[in-house]
Amino acid sequence: MFIRNINNSHRHNTVTNLTTILTLTLALLLLSGCSSRVIKTTEVEPVMQEQEEIAESQLLDVGIALFDPGMEAAMENDDEDTIVFAEIRNAEARYFPNMLMNTLQTSAAWGAVRVVPNEQSAVDVLLKGTIIHSDGEIMIIDMKVSDASGRLWYNRRYEGIASRYAYENKRKTDQDAFQNIYNQVANDLLKHRRTMAKTDIAALRTIAELRFAQSFAPQTFAEHLGKNKQGEYVINRLPADNDPMINRVRQIRERDHLFIDTLQEYYGTFARDMQQPYFKWRQESYNEVIALKSLQRSANDRIAAGAAALLAGVFASANSGSAVGRVAGNVAMAGGGYVIKSGIDKSSESKIHIEALQELGDSLEASIEPQIIELEDRTVTLSGTVDNQYQQWRELLQEIYQIDTGSK
Repeated sequence: MFIRNINNSHRHNTVTNLTTILTLTLALLLLSGCSSRVIKTTEVEPVMQEQEEIAESQLLDVGIALFDPGMEAAMENDDEDTIVFAEIRNAEARYFPNMLMNTLQTSAAWGAVRVVPNEQSAVDVLLKGTIIHSDGEIMIIDMKVSDASGRLWYNRRYEGIASRYAYENKRKTDQDAFQNIYNQVANDLLKHRRTMAKTDIAALRTIAELRFAQSFAPQTFAEHLGKNKQGEYVINRLPADNDPMINRVRQIRERDHLFIDTLQEYYGTFARDMQQPYFKWRQESYNEVIALKSLQRSANDRIAAGAAALLAGVFASANSGSAVGRVAGNVAMAGGGYVIKSGIDKSSESKIHIEALQELGDSLEASIEPQIIELEDRTVTLSGTVDNQYQQWRELLQEIYQIDTGSK
């Protein structure tokens, strides 16, 4: 009798302690569902600026290639809650380079800064970006920076989290929600340039010019450039200052720059036209993403808490020797089942937000008008996408060069 009482007491205490622990776990899990991360600050890292005037021979031209929308990687992502709209991503691939160009220009540290349609443009420094994530709340991009010699400056990932103030209409400013990312890229680029010797910068400008010349007259300029063991371009010899061939190449290159400057008007107009609808999309997307994440956290916490309560109920019912204990266990089991169901219902509700987010993917596609080029002997019309038009333009330049040099 004495031994049985001790066993009953021990069993009662075990059940009570476990139930208490699981109940506290349930409460903590439920409370944790109320927390969320919302960034409130709007402070951004300022853009570094050169205070002294830079000699023209030391100014490096920068080309920013249209970004890779990152659609291939996004489609391979198994996360069903990752929402990616092809129309938005393609528009962002044009919009982000324009924003970065404007930011770089404020540093007063570079020559011409242009958005370029592809890598055919022989620029001193080339920036290539890939969009990893963009949903209004979080923006992640990978940046690869290299120069005309083929030397890699760096590969770097940039991540920004938008402040909730960035999308409040009453506080809206001209500053982009992710301006901090553009500023960081500009500052990293300038920091790297400051590590370069003046002789290296001057050589880089020459290499860019000679690579452009090689693209039009490979045989004529083949021996001017070579490659080192790292596969980087190096100068073997320089053309004479009065070399008529290099002078013609410089004239052709100037025309190429003028055409690319014309494209800047297109990119700028596109960015301005896109700004308001894109801000609205980001604003709605930000609210939906925050709501979605809150629901997902709530659902996960409720399911976990329900499982804990259900386990406590099963254990209490199985180990209780009294009718009261079994009833308490059954109640706990029922409560746990309800909380799990509540979590599943929340997950279903989150899917509604996903569908709402998908509906926000309105078309932000761009079109470019045909470019009419007036030549001395004819008029040429370039049509199609930016890439197509630039390819047609390069072929036209090649033809002009051959006519000027008598090679055609």
